[in-house]
Amino acid sequence: MSNKIVMASLMLALGLLLAGTELTGAQSVGVCYGRNGDNLPSQAEVIELYKANSIGRMRIYDPDQATLQALKGSNIELILGVLNDNLQALTDPTAASNWVQNNVVAFSSDVKIKYIAVGNEVPPGDTKAQYVLPAMQNIQNALASANLQGQIKVSTAIDTSLLGVSYPPSSGAFSDAANQFISPIISFLVNNGSPLLANIYPYFSYVQNMQSIDLAYALFTSPGVVVTDGAYQYQNLFDALVDSLYSALEKAGGSSLAIVVSESGWPSEGGTAASLDNAGTYYAKLISHVKQGTPKKAGQAIEAYLFAMFDENLKAAGIEQHFGLFTPSKQPKYQISFA
Repeated sequence: MSNKIVMASLMLALGLLLAGTELTGAQSVGVCYGRNGDNLPSQAEVIELYKANSIGRMRIYDPDQATLQALKGSNIELILGVLNDNLQALTDPTAASNWVQNNVVAFSSDVKIKYIAVGNEVPPGDTKAQYVLPAMQNIQNALASANLQGQIKVSTAIDTSLLGVSYPPSSGAFSDAANQFISPIISFLVNNGSPLLANIYPYFSYVQNMQSIDLAYALFTSPGVVVTDGAYQYQNLFDALVDSLYSALEKAGGSSLAIVVSESGWPSEGGTAASLDNAGTYYAKLISHVKQGTPKKAGQAIEAYLFAMFDENLKAAGIEQHFGLFTPSKQPKYQISFA
């Protein structure tokens, strides 16, 4: 083989390698995997479905052993959840250490656990709220004891109901009721270099305020700027909600924090504006949009997790049963590409 041919082959191989690296780095969309249904495929089938659709990130809500076993060697990045009902138990350091040993250390060499979500949407006034931070601290200490603190970040998932002000985005601020709960958590996240996980749903903002919010603004289909806020211009509600949360973090001492959108979705039936067309539009537009960031964080790809992988028939009747990207028979509901 001539030197020219060898050089050309090397350049082609290098180009393919770089292209593959760029694709992996650019991928910022995952999918939440809930199991609240009695007709869902096995965990092993689900992992194969993720891989077949080039979905490289997953969120699960509890340390289901069959899911963790199926994830071994898959290279899928994982948000591993702690159930709200388990928070109080994990305020005991020994229980937290056992939890980490059984659900993290036992799988850490074969499963790419990226974040641990200690609780999901715990309301500040709930009795469980007092347990969130101590559980986070104990999980963090257990990870440090296992030398995994640099590899896995500890956080909790909130929703936008913690905002007392959300409009305009630059005025975003946590409510007085939420501040006492979230401020110490923000300090923990800052000290440990962890992101804040946030569930962002333009759908709910829209249906609760239809007199002020246009459907196109909620669905990423507005033809032009809808909200001008100082130097920032907003063409969709998703960006406005994320940036409102960034503004609230800045006011609460969390200006260094990144936000990971740990859930976002649109129902296909069961309520106002819930249709296959609207949901398909929302998911497709969100996937393409997160690469570019929000006006406050322009050019910074948003790590986001679509909710959810399947329709879950054991959830409350109505929209809650219809957020799936796939039917329980593994058929896609929408023509969208995750890659």
